[in-house]
Amino acid sequence: MPEERLWKFRKPQWMNSTTARSAGVYGAGALFSLAFFILLDAAVFSKSPLNGSDPPIHIAFIDWLPLIFSTLGMLIINSIEKTRLSADSFSYSGSGVAWKARVVLFLGFASLAGGMAGGVTVLVLKYVVTETVWPTLYMGVANVLANGLVMLSSVVLWISQNMEDEYSYNLAL
Repeated sequence: MPEERLWKFRKPQWMNSTTARSAGVYGAGALFSLAFFILLDAAVFSKSPLNGSDPPIHIAFIDWLPLIFSTLGMLIINSIEKTRLSADSFSYSGSGVAWKARVVLFLGFASLAGGMAGGVTVLVLKYVVTETVWPTLYMGVANVLANGLVMLSSVVLWISQNMEDEYSYNLAL
């Protein structure tokens, strides 16, 4: 075992295949679509006659804002390549590329965290404080669950996009 290794165990070979990369990308898409479906289901439920809240509580634009911010954070995070985070020695487009990439990555994670915090805030202020019962409380839980699935989808997509396989080429000069 080489001495420059950080971890004792090696990465499994199946993680370097194109099939694992494709499965990760499709899995991330499935998680994202499930998140959107859950919040869409809650929005449809809020307008249906099954919503038995006494003062009618409906999904409004405020309920969609956390998912919008989480989706924006997902787009920002997955637009950064892993190689750009340590790219100062390669100088892609001027100096400080790694620093710029880290700032943009931080903004993406901040947007994801803001979306999750917004979902929890909407759940607490709109549904828990007013002491709604379960069928109506589902709309707030669906918001938090949708934001959590977008976060998980972002992590899965980041890992699967940045996996190295035997077919990737390094064209650094």
